Amino acid sequence: MIRLHNSPLFPSLKNLTPTATSPFKQLLVTSLTPWALTLALVSSPLPTQAIPSLALPPSSPSPTTPFSQSQILKLGLENGKIRPCPSTNPGCISTNPKSSSFASPWTIPENATQDAYQVKLRDAIVKTQKSVNFKVDEDTPYGHYLQVEVEGSGFTPDVIEFLVKRDVVVYRSMATKVTYVYPFTTAWGDSKGQKERMKRIIEELGWYAPDIELMDS
Repeated sequence: MIRLHNSPLFPSLKNLTPTATSPFKQLLVTSLTPWALTLALVSSPLPTQAIPSLALPPSSPSPTTPFSQSQILKLGLENGKIRPCPSTNPGCISTNPKSSSFASPWTIPENATQDAYQVKLRDAIVKTQKSVNFKVDEDTPYGHYLQVEVEGSGFTPDVIEFLVKRDVVVYRSMATKVTYVYPFTTAWGDSKGQKERMKRIIEELGWYAPDIELMDS
């Protein structure tokens, strides 16, 4: 407890009239209040919930739609295999059995050498397609991989991927742009154009490709 002794600075409170003590009390309260509040905040632990966080809340991921998925074009081999057709791209065929639009692999004649069939495949693409642009042509541990862009039905190219391993050719042919008609959420188009393209290439090659439609009939 603080004791105030009689002095010129601190006169006895008993001798002060109410009118004399009132300004002194106001001065004392005004002087001690900020220190008391500071001491209470420092010495009293507050729960973390009482202090609002200044961190921004995590942004919610953008909604995934068939259209946004179709804009992500994944090319190249997947685990050493030709990729299946994306479910959001109806203008696609693939020899991967997971594809809804499945195509039969090709068989290279036994008398063909590796260098010969690679050159022949490139020549057949150039002869049957327009605006040919070979993007990847390389040997991999899984076979020889070939990726080529060709003229599509619109303003964007289509892409064909081949994987040649021994006497078997697997492939995928697909449009790089998918068209959606508002307000429908299903892509417009089909795989007929891709089937016709691959048919022209295999006919130019003269290799064997089983016709699944004839086998099913």
